Amino acid sequence: MGVEKEVVEHKQETCQEWTLSVHAFSDLTNVSPTVFLYLMKACYTSGTFKATTKFRALQHRVHQILHNSPQPGPAAFVIHCLYALPTFGIYSEGFSHLLLSALRRFLKSNIADSLEAKDLAAQLFLDIVGGFIDHDEKVALKVIEVFDVGQINLENVLCRGKGKSGLRYDSAITMLQEYIFKSIESQSFMTAVSLLEHFSIRHSGQSFLLSMLENNHFMAAEKFAKFMGKPMLCILVQEYVHRKKLKNAYQIIKQNNLQGEFSDVYHLCKESSLKKLAEKGCWDVAELKAKGNKRLIEYLVYLAMEAGYSEKVDELCDRFSLQGFPKVTGLVHDRRYLNLTELAIEGIIWVDDIEGLQSATCHIEGSKVIGIDCEWKPNYEKGSKPNKVSIMQISSDRSVFIVDLLRLSVDVPDILDNCLKRILRSPRILKLGYNFQCDMKQLASSYRALECFKHCDMLLDIQCVFREPSGGLSGLAQKILGAGLNKTRRNSNWEQRPLSQNQLEYAALDAAVLVHIFSHVRDQSQPAAESNERLEWKSHIPI
Repeated sequence: MGVEKEVVEHKQETCQEWTLSVHAFSDLTNVSPTVFLYLMKACYTSGTFKATTKFRALQHRVHQILHNSPQPGPAAFVIHCLYALPTFGIYSEGFSHLLLSALRRFLKSNIADSLEAKDLAAQLFLDIVGGFIDHDEKVALKVIEVFDVGQINLENVLCRGKGKSGLRYDSAITMLQEYIFKSIESQSFMTAVSLLEHFSIRHSGQSFLLSMLENNHFMAAEKFAKFMGKPMLCILVQEYVHRKKLKNAYQIIKQNNLQGEFSDVYHLCKESSLKKLAEKGCWDVAELKAKGNKRLIEYLVYLAMEAGYSEKVDELCDRFSLQGFPKVTGLVHDRRYLNLTELAIEGIIWVDDIEGLQSATCHIEGSKVIGIDCEWKPNYEKGSKPNKVSIMQISSDRSVFIVDLLRLSVDVPDILDNCLKRILRSPRILKLGYNFQCDMKQLASSYRALECFKHCDMLLDIQCVFREPSGGLSGLAQKILGAGLNKTRRNSNWEQRPLSQNQLEYAALDAAVLVHIFSHVRDQSQPAAESNERLEWKSHIPI
């Protein structure tokens, strides 16, 4: 039986007893390790699934088989398999890790013969180290870890004289130190560190740490420093700072509570983190990360001044009562951004109740072309779901309506669904968006109970009309209208109520600019008068 059947049976969770192959393995009492390995190989090679899938299925099955009385015991049986595996060539390393991983899982709930097998594992380790058994250092290390081999087990083997003639050491510690030294020489730093930690051997220290850093083995260096203790951790932080690896230094400081010893470095790392967030436009997230620390807030003000974000400067100075900063109003910057006045927008209307929603719907239904966009609070936690869409902006040529989806979806979900369906499904209104299909997916995910976000008719993506320059919608506005959009408020907290005036203007501009860009389609698409060539034009408005 191939591994595919194992996988299928595992997924279907049938009651039928599994078999590793055509041979019965319900009882391993009289099955030798070598026979077992040959059948395991046949099972693996007969499958057609990907190697990773077969490996996992086989590992799961081997874990189950270890319950079926292998002799002289599960742990000892695995050791005997490891002695035989080098003869299996290219399968040796993979099967070794498979068996050890299955045994590790087995031993979590079954002590079995593991205590008796420790000396056997120590003997296997010595034979691998001595070159009598052809396994690599990773397998040797895993043997030590899975069987939890201690110095006493190595001493037992050496004292009984069961080691090969080439392994004559005064003590286990002498043998370990020599092997660790060879690992360091060959730059197998993680193996060396793991053995030092497992056997609690205190290496001289700093020179070894520096060697790992110089060879870019940072994980091994951090594991070694943590094992050695606070003095070595402090040296590691200093080295990271010297090598301009502030993120690594910050993590070590934070994980090991070294803020007191490296307050300046800690703040430097925090400032570096705030700078990266500010450069991405995540000002609110940066402020949240500052946690009210005056020094960090002041640094954030400097960044906002440099970015020309005068509103954020004023906001931070007022909120945290900061003194001594010059007034940024009137400062000249080499950037020019669009504003609502230039687009002839007469008003921004906030919509968060029934009357406002119905009035907005009637106004929008009287428009033939509208711009549409939406915003939601960014989420920077890895693996977490995006936040709900907070607002939807709908712009005619003179007004922008900002619909509070968070509130209306709770207060009047049916009316909200009906009103937005009338707009989004209308074949008589051309909806302009910028990559709005992605926004529609986010809307549908945020409000699964609403039908209005499942489909949108007459939606035209502005990206399809123009040859998009770099810089997204702001770059397109720069190319078509002569000025871009200020994106410093893009990643702000769109769930706060009320939204600031700056947030309202930012949101309104994103929708209003679409209508004005579209009005310049003729300027961009018509051929020159003197050209006699026929223009091949393709519509992007959906039918």
